Amino acid sequence: MAADGFQHGAFQHTLRTPAVFAGVGVHTGAYTRASVHPAPVDAGIVFVRTDVTGRDNRIPVTGKAVCKTQLGTVISNADGVTVSTIEHLMAALVMLGIDNAVVELDGPEMPIMDGSAEPFVRIIDRAGRRPQAAARRFIEIRETVEVRDGDKRAALKPAHRFEVAFEIRFPTQVIGRQVIDMAMDEFTFRREIADCRTFGFVHEVEALRALGLARGGSLENAVVIEGDGVINPEGLRRPDEFVRHKALDAIGDLYVLGAPILGRFEGVLAGHGLNNQLVRALLARPDAWRLRTFAEEIAEAV
Repeated sequence: MAADGFQHGAFQHTLRTPAVFAGVGVHTGAYTRASVHPAPVDAGIVFVRTDVTGRDNRIPVTGKAVCKTQLGTVISNADGVTVSTIEHLMAALVMLGIDNAVVELDGPEMPIMDGSAEPFVRIIDRAGRRPQAAARRFIEIRETVEVRDGDKRAALKPAHRFEVAFEIRFPTQVIGRQVIDMAMDEFTFRREIADCRTFGFVHEVEALRALGLARGGSLENAVVIEGDGVINPEGLRRPDEFVRHKALDAIGDLYVLGAPILGRFEGVLAGHGLNNQLVRALLARPDAWRLRTFAEEIAEAV
């Protein structure tokens, strides 16, 4: 059996107790209260808009529920109810081994917190984890699936563990070309990825706000680049924080598949849009993957 820490053995997990938090949405600027609750076996991750009445306010997370990917991942249900910017919480949930949870919020966008997944890791740690009496399912990649858009590329390939490789290139000295390639488990995620923040450029801010985006963005929740430098007074948390955050986003974007992955993700200049194209390409190729559990292997070992 693969022994990556994030898998927490062969059984499903949920939260032990609810966890409550609040903050502004990076794009809407709206202040939102949210809470993550325990959920039963096989429930998956479900978002609930408590501010919506008169129509279905539940949005189960699936690959096909993703309806928009401009600067974040947005999911919707058949009644058109949406929740945006879910990727940082989703990354924390999958890498800390949470299979089932209900996320309630009273607004259209998840709080951005500090722009990384670290606050969500702390929230999950505070709530605790509870094992459940059902086998955890993994998506085992059996054949390579790849999507391209010009020089951008994203792929899932067979591997015996979850691996993440990413490459970015930006024409500013503070970023340039950055590459990471890691075997990804809970320990590595906590130590190397979780605290890496989203980033943007000063010259893009006005254009984004004209589109109704980045209204809640600030130096408190994003790394902001001007020219060849970072204007945040505290600077960077890591020299390659930018590519590590892109990897964080990809981990969260992949968890819309509903199960952790046994395979290798490779992204080159990819973003939320290409990540979701890859998710949909995988779903369209049932020959390229299978759902797998390890409960029987553990029983045989005992």
